[in-house]
Amino acid sequence: MNAVMCLRTFGAVACFVMIAPWSGLLAAENPATEELARELARNGWIVFAGHPAEIEAGRLIEEHADRGPFDLYLVRPDGSDLRNITNTPDYHEMGGVFSKDGKRLLYRKATKETSVNHNQWGTLGALVIADADGSNPVVHGEEGDFPWVSWGPDNERIACLYKNEGKIRFFDLATKRLLREIDSQGIFQQMLWSPDGKHVVGPASLAGRKWNVIAIDVETEKSTLLTRALNCTPDWFQGNPTRVIYSNRNPALFPGQYNDYGLTMLMWASVDGKVRKLIYGNANKHCYYGCTSPDDKYVLFSDDPEDSIVAGEMRVVRLADTPIIPPALKTLKLLHPDSKEGPVFSLKLPSGVPLRGLEPHWTYAEIGRPQ
Repeated sequence: MNAVMCLRTFGAVACFVMIAPWSGLLAAENPATEELARELARNGWIVFAGHPAEIEAGRLIEEHADRGPFDLYLVRPDGSDLRNITNTPDYHEMGGVFSKDGKRLLYRKATKETSVNHNQWGTLGALVIADADGSNPVVHGEEGDFPWVSWGPDNERIACLYKNEGKIRFFDLATKRLLREIDSQGIFQQMLWSPDGKHVVGPASLAGRKWNVIAIDVETEKSTLLTRALNCTPDWFQGNPTRVIYSNRNPALFPGQYNDYGLTMLMWASVDGKVRKLIYGNANKHCYYGCTSPDDKYVLFSDDPEDSIVAGEMRVVRLADTPIIPPALKTLKLLHPDSKEGPVFSLKLPSGVPLRGLEPHWTYAEIGRPQ
């Protein structure tokens, strides 16, 4: 049963869609998955951009043009306590990221006519910073300001990528004073500052290839190649700033399969570029938006059959269970004989259909409802 609660605050009306509590175990398919679901219950919150048209109707809308704008949602990692925290039918809200202490949330807000894709969303609209529950949103700057913004290690600084100028700039959040500027060294999107403040990471054009992931030492400005081939959506392990999680596609692994295009798999690399490990791969799926839980015990991601994924089906695995390769992906299993087949927990709506999200992020902080 859905209900809508509206609160009048500071002359504006804020609405929160409340979806009756339910057990994430409805999404479980076997005892191992049920056990994982029980672990996840009440284990903090996930923020993601989702389509109200899908979520409120409890069904998937296949044509992206028919899904309408994005709102930001909070949900427990087991799929329970889902709630809309923005409710703005004339705008998109997307790219929600919690501050390190879990008390604030930054995201971007753009008009509903804006075309959103997973390669450009960080440049769209304006930067907004709100309380973690979505209340007290404040717009910072004008549309297009502070592109690809990332929290600093102390929650009081931000880093931004200015692709056209080839610069990464660091600002004091309160005053917007420029603190430092470094060369972006080919990073062109999805730039993120590490939890310890020592590095930034992002996909870069390097040695004639566009989709490399590199890390730049903020102090020395020395760059390190973490992985080559076709890579994107990198993010830092929340609890370990020496590891980066990213999406990787290598068509050479699947000659003659998947239309010679390959699959986009989830991997991690060490910040020194010496280690690369598979996390998850699945046949006929492209995995994006990987992030870890604050203690790095779990990995959250979205996947979809189409590589142009915007909002994909959200899933959670234990890092200790990886690499996970379902039986259908026999080619990859030959390269990883130690791989497992699960468990993989899929977040779902009360109707049982998959819960789809763009760029989910996870905090263990407790978040109440606005007063």
